[in-house]
Amino acid sequence: MYFWFTVLAGLAILCYSYVRTFCPYFGEDFVYILRSVKLGIRLVKYKKLKPFYSLLDCFLDAAKKHPEKIFVHFEGRSYSYGEVDKQSNKVARALQAEAGLKEGDTVALFLANEPSFMWTWLGLAKLGCPAALLNFNIRSKSLLHCFSCCGAKVIIASPELQDAVEEILPTLREQGIAVYLLSESCSVEGINALCDKISKASDQPLSPDLRLNIHIRSTALYIYTSGTTGLPKAAVVTHERVWAASFLQAACGVTADDIFYINLPLYHSAGFLIGMAGAIERGMTVVLRRKFSASQFWDDCRKYDVTVMQYIGETMRYLCNTPKKDNDRNHKVRIAIGNGVRSDIWSQFLNRFGDIKVRELYAATEGNIGFINYTSKVGAVGRVNFVHKFFFPYTLIKFDVQKEEPVRNSEGLCIEAGIGEAGLLVGKVTRRSPFVGYAGNQQQTEKKRLRDVLKKGDLFFNTGDLLVVDHEKFVYFQDRVGDTFRWKGENVATSEVADILTMVHCILEANVYGVKVEGHEGRIGMAAVTLKEGQDFDCLGTYKQVVNYLPSYARPRFIRIQPCLEMTGTFKMKKVRLVEEGFDPAHIRDPLYFLDTDKKTYVPMTGEIYRAIGAREMKL
Repeated sequence: MYFWFTVLAGLAILCYSYVRTFCPYFGEDFVYILRSVKLGIRLVKYKKLKPFYSLLDCFLDAAKKHPEKIFVHFEGRSYSYGEVDKQSNKVARALQAEAGLKEGDTVALFLANEPSFMWTWLGLAKLGCPAALLNFNIRSKSLLHCFSCCGAKVIIASPELQDAVEEILPTLREQGIAVYLLSESCSVEGINALCDKISKASDQPLSPDLRLNIHIRSTALYIYTSGTTGLPKAAVVTHERVWAASFLQAACGVTADDIFYINLPLYHSAGFLIGMAGAIERGMTVVLRRKFSASQFWDDCRKYDVTVMQYIGETMRYLCNTPKKDNDRNHKVRIAIGNGVRSDIWSQFLNRFGDIKVRELYAATEGNIGFINYTSKVGAVGRVNFVHKFFFPYTLIKFDVQKEEPVRNSEGLCIEAGIGEAGLLVGKVTRRSPFVGYAGNQQQTEKKRLRDVLKKGDLFFNTGDLLVVDHEKFVYFQDRVGDTFRWKGENVATSEVADILTMVHCILEANVYGVKVEGHEGRIGMAAVTLKEGQDFDCLGTYKQVVNYLPSYARPRFIRIQPCLEMTGTFKMKKVRLVEEGFDPAHIRDPLYFLDTDKKTYVPMTGEIYRAIGAREMKL
């Protein structure tokens, strides 16, 4: 007996050693796959239920189960599940009476981050009405564009956004759009106050028959792309997509006992779908802020015992740039969910604020493929596993950044990228992973469809993003198509160049892009940067940095100093205008510098240098 016990123990140790050596992520892979399968089974179950079980029904169940549990903390006030449920009933009844809303009518929400956003959306969902989530930063033509995309006949706005509404009011009135303001009164003709009607309405539950025809493929939301390369597009978000996005918290290990901190805009998929919808799916408490504040972030986390935080774009870097404090690690945050953090900032964040499980995501609001980095591998946006690829087929294909199109073979099919090779991520369009497209924009919808990828007649969603899979099966974001440019026959990833520039002591932020030079093929590197407070641009230091860390073709030849970089509402850098303006000092008022290889430093850009470049007298 002792002999066999020893043999079994030895085999167990050998198996354990083998797994640790050759499959170091086996445990994390197993847990993630198990969670994913369970969530997948739940989604299949919801698809089959009649009547349809929506996220709204999930909220109603939570309100019945624990009506006293806090749903949202906001600016010193707390609102329970029961209170939010009743308030949404009042909103629904007021809109039903005032606007005559019925199932299928689209309503545009032009609201700030506040609890009224949440219960107004729930009220609309109880009427079976899709909501178009308008970015509260847009104005004039862009606002009208977003509004017209979704075919809404009603717009509901926050009082602080009244001026923006008044600016487009004549057009709205011409189109017969009903305009409501979440205030007690309004003296402007054509804008109707709504809060007085809400306060007088009944808070009794509404009949589920009002949304009887809603099903899992029905449109639940319109969420707008950030518009980094033009006017925003209205992505159609079905109830199936709402459920899938709400599961992300569960996939990351978030439980009903966690407290989730939402400081990102609710008009965006990160704040609404991952944050609010995910909290409803978990039946948990959220802390809501009007906008992100780096200086108050950790105080909020300590005050409300936050355990799960959310980030996007540069927000984690903003936190790292705050003055260090003795209580930096004095918090209960255990998970951070988001996307877009650079590897160096990721490491800096962990070193300063403690052992927080960073769950970096890759996804797009309208896309049919996404990844989660469920390990602690710094820099990765996900990991390849067979279960994920089986249910949501995808591939990376070779892409010509010069022609901005996939590379195809003699048969007209795309060529798959190899391990370690940057490729365009495309997701196969199937019934399980559909691509619905953009409302009112068939042309843009078609541009995202890619045919004849691996075989004739197949159809894939074109993410427009270049990714890399390494030999350990980790997935890394490389760049966006259009951001990556080609110079001297080489591809330049703007994100990599930006990372190098922000390592210079004087540079705070960097937005890298390529600009055309007459008489040259491709685009040459240029960067718009902001400087740290009290710092001047270090010409020599920046030169040494780019020369030491970047190959010659990737070095930004022009640097433009700006007081601030133009961002979208979700901290994505805008580049279109910068690319159009180029590097002509006669048309750019910002300080402009040129990388002078003879002087081995950056020098002020002059008209003479510009002329010499145009005449091809200066070698680039």
